[in-house]
Amino acid sequence: METGKLRDIKSLTLKELCGQLEERGQKGYRAAQIYEWMHRKLARGFGEMTNLPLSLREDLGVWYDYTALEPVRVQESKIDGTKKYLFALSDGNLVESVWMKYRHGNSVCISSQVGCRMGCTFCASTLGGLKRGLTPAEMLDQVYAITRLTGERVSNVVVMGTGEPLDNYDNLLRFIELLTNEDGLRISQRNVTVSTCGLVPQMKRLADEGPKITLALSLHATTDQKRQSLMPIARKYSIRELTEACAYYFQKTGRRITLEYSLVGGVNDTP
Repeated sequence: METGKLRDIKSLTLKELCGQLEERGQKGYRAAQIYEWMHRKLARGFGEMTNLPLSLREDLGVWYDYTALEPVRVQESKIDGTKKYLFALSDGNLVESVWMKYRHGNSVCISSQVGCRMGCTFCASTLGGLKRGLTPAEMLDQVYAITRLTGERVSNVVVMGTGEPLDNYDNLLRFIELLTNEDGLRISQRNVTVSTCGLVPQMKRLADEGPKITLALSLHATTDQKRQSLMPIARKYSIRELTEACAYYFQKTGRRITLEYSLVGGVNDTP
């Protein structure tokens, strides 16, 4: 049996984890115990899983990586208590997440990539280009870490931080599956919002195979010419194509599209 690390254990579904452990001679119920520690009790490592034999905990550390983010900096608004977290990843890269407290529940805004290659002129995330996409576990643990640190339940998750979520499509869908399934935090799919600058093929693919989430489109201009000056992606997909993709998404999912528009003085702020 191969003893090297297979993958990040927190990116596995319960069924996948069960299958892998059974291949290694473990009882199936161990997977459910581990899964509960990871996704319900939000354990920070195998050492905290005290109802597992010590030998199994040691083996898990050999077989798998375990994502558990630690903040390197936290900034808190004196106005409304909003907190911005800077998390370090295992490879030294950094990502930002934001915790927002509302009367209707707590929201967390997470990043989906390290950097971004979309090149929008008004966005700082794209300045250094794209380094890599985040794994499902790295997206998930932004939510888990903030839940642990604040001691409060998260009701809404917004994928609107650094990166273009639909440019990390497969990992994004796996993240949503893990976040919303009954074995995890059970956050409703309707309480998950994904923002995109307008990747038309992925928008249609999401409509065909994705969950019933809210899709938010970054528009930022009302003409193709103006939008192209702000967002390089607009040179590939016109507003007409975006409109058709939005209509397709609504037709397939019954979910309304949210439009995002950042005002830039003297640029896109005319009536």
